[in-house]
Amino acid sequence: MTTPRPALLRQANEALLQQGRQDAIADLFAPGYVAHVAGQTMKGHDAVAGVIEVLRRAVPELKVDVEILVEGDDRIAWLRTCRGTQSGAFKGFPASGKALVWRDMVVSRFEAGLIAEEWVVTDLAERLLLARKG
Repeated sequence: MTTPRPALLRQANEALLQQGRQDAIADLFAPGYVAHVAGQTMKGHDAVAGVIEVLRRAVPELKVDVEILVEGDDRIAWLRTCRGTQSGAFKGFPASGKALVWRDMVVSRFEAGLIAEEWVVTDLAERLLLARKG
């Protein structure tokens, strides 16, 4: 039986972002997974693993709340709020030791019961800049 898509998204957020369980990637994402984030395109399970590793190194106690889910034919548009303390560097931003709260708006496309493609808009960079300033 296939996991319902909203449950799969919640499971992905919990297993990967909150727990850092990269062993769950193959159970959640299609082999040909593609992500479109901040003008970049990332492909495959290795890309997912890389993002999770870098993000969890910067914010190891990350908490994620999925707040809005709107389901369509083969897609779900959803909003998540991420919270944690930036205790490590992240993409050129040194560790601030400050609490961060940011939001990601995501559209996920599904194929054969797995997450196949995502489009992500995030305000993480803005929040990192604000944490750095004050």
